[in-house]
Amino acid sequence: MDFDYNSTRPKLILAEYGRNVQNMVDYICTLPTQEERNRYAQVVIDMMGVLNPHLRDVSDFKHKLWDHLHIISDFKIDVESPYPVPDRDAIHKKPELLNYPQHNIRFKHYGHTVERMIEKALAMPTPEYRERMAISVANFMKMAYMTWNKDSVQDEHIIQDLFELSKGQLSLPADTVLTKLDFKTPPPGNRVKSAPSSSNNNNNSNHQKGGSSGHSHGHRDNNNNNRKFNAGGGGGKKNFVPKKGGFKR
Repeated sequence: MDFDYNSTRPKLILAEYGRNVQNMVDYICTLPTQEERNRYAQVVIDMMGVLNPHLRDVSDFKHKLWDHLHIISDFKIDVESPYPVPDRDAIHKKPELLNYPQHNIRFKHYGHTVERMIEKALAMPTPEYRERMAISVANFMKMAYMTWNKDSVQDEHIIQDLFELSKGQLSLPADTVLTKLDFKTPPPGNRVKSAPSSSNNNNNSNHQKGGSSGHSHGHRDNNNNNRKFNAGGGGGKKNFVPKKGGFKR
């Protein structure tokens, strides 16, 4: 007994239309006359529009359906299309490969930027500018070393690395004191909360004052209403006073 699994079936070219549409397109390709192919192709186009109603909002709705028909048939269907047949290379166009920079970096913890900075320093016109640039590069190298290695480093070590990277063209005195630059970002959970502004305090105090005054006014109004109600006797009627013998008017 043979079972028909999806793994044994041909691959769906446009899965959003389903297996039945692809089978119908394959059947159209086997029809002998072009008249029959055109008639059945129009039926399939209408069905494709019903299966994907969101394409109705796209400009050139019919044009896109006919392009999909050719794509599903792997550009083998021979019908009279009201639109030009799309180009296979234009649809399955592969993107161009991006050039990834390839650099042989001597010291990875310094990076390629330090090597470019050394080249700029060597291009300085005067020895004075070249020396200033060399000191700046050495300070940056110390900062990069401390960032990646998380350890202390002697200035003589940085000066020796600068000498090697510049191929002996940039040399600093052994007693040069480099600046310690620490660029450490605070952890995300250690953020300082800003103090509440004075305007918020003023708004809160005004709200408390307004609330207390409104509360006192409300009590006064309720007391006045109660006095008026007691004085009026509930609409002009006399109050009944209970006695031992019963109620007396």
